[in-house]
Amino acid sequence: MRDMAATPNLPVLPFDRPSLFDPAPLLMRLQAERPVLRVRTPVGDEGWLVTGYERVRDLLGDDRLGRAHPDPDHAPRYSRAAIGGGPLGNYETERADHARLRRLLTRNFMVKRMNALRPAIQALVDDLLDQLAARTPPVDLHAALSMPLPVLVICELLGVPYEDRDDFRRWSDDVTNMSDPHRAASGFEGLFRYMHGHVARRHQEPGEDVISDLVNASSPEDKMTDDEIADLGAGLLFAGHETTMGRLDIGALLLLTHPEQRRLVERDPDAVDAAVEEILRFGGIGPATQIRYARADIELEGTTIRPGDLVLLAMGAANRDEKVFPNPDDFDVQRTQNHHVTFGHGNHFCLGAGLARIELRTGLGTLFRRFPTLELAVPLSEVRLRVDSVAEGIEALPVTW
Repeated sequence: MRDMAATPNLPVLPFDRPSLFDPAPLLMRLQAERPVLRVRTPVGDEGWLVTGYERVRDLLGDDRLGRAHPDPDHAPRYSRAAIGGGPLGNYETERADHARLRRLLTRNFMVKRMNALRPAIQALVDDLLDQLAARTPPVDLHAALSMPLPVLVICELLGVPYEDRDDFRRWSDDVTNMSDPHRAASGFEGLFRYMHGHVARRHQEPGEDVISDLVNASSPEDKMTDDEIADLGAGLLFAGHETTMGRLDIGALLLLTHPEQRRLVERDPDAVDAAVEEILRFGGIGPATQIRYARADIELEGTTIRPGDLVLLAMGAANRDEKVFPNPDDFDVQRTQNHHVTFGHGNHFCLGAGLARIELRTGLGTLFRRFPTLELAVPLSEVRLRVDSVAEGIEALPVTW
């Protein structure tokens, strides 16, 4: 196999974007011309970028790809972030570990259990918006709603005290840092140690939460060590609020800057469900790339991907594929057949998708009913993306009413 590191003159990720919600022109041109392409990542490693919808969807469920690598210390990486930057898990046991974790967590993220959280989530949203209404605008909607809501919800789900939010928010920010590996590793270590202490408490004081369920699993095949539960809990604590936080910001911003689409949602409360799906499809403003490693030879578009190669599945590009989504660059809350891949596909479909949808529908639907005159307090050009982070999102969202 040829040494990928020797390949000259490769396109370097991330590609330049003309504006906040427009995809990179080079990315979309490559999707039409070369849907499987060798590229260089931000840290200088090489990988295969896959951009077409059908290919991305199929590969998301392909067992020839995984998150682990047989030589993780020398594996090609997308970034230096501790989560989403490189290999994850044990190469030899990855498939069995994944199947086990999905079995253990599925019951905690079943639709019935998620729907039971609806009243609690609505109450949280109402309280946060009561606090927002009591303030004098302009107010940062990110700090007032988008950040605290998913943090409160994941705390409820895991049994974690909300009072500790400043600590795990700081660790989460560090984990996603793309350029400082020491900061990223320190962030995950902080999350892990915190969750380890929480696991120990749940042995003595069990509650009605996911961590208690894992600690008190009765069947031998479901038993996990405290280290395993703490590692899983750290990942859930991070993923359970970070991605939803970004989509709440992006969803609010899209509706604020597309008044005709906002009016459609305001006139028909039932339209919020379709609007959320369009926000999930359209609003991939960050890297929006799933990292995988080949476990076998894969033939794609006349190209052979070799075992150990880095494969980058461009979710945002797939969600703008004109072969699947008519007028893909239009934000259309009435779009039908919106089969986006934001939550993945197949065996790797996100278990938290149902919870994220409930939070987005409740948060955004209630926000625009409660604040019918809500508007941006700054020009769109002044809204800043979070930089140097694998997580999608914006730094602040100043609003007035």
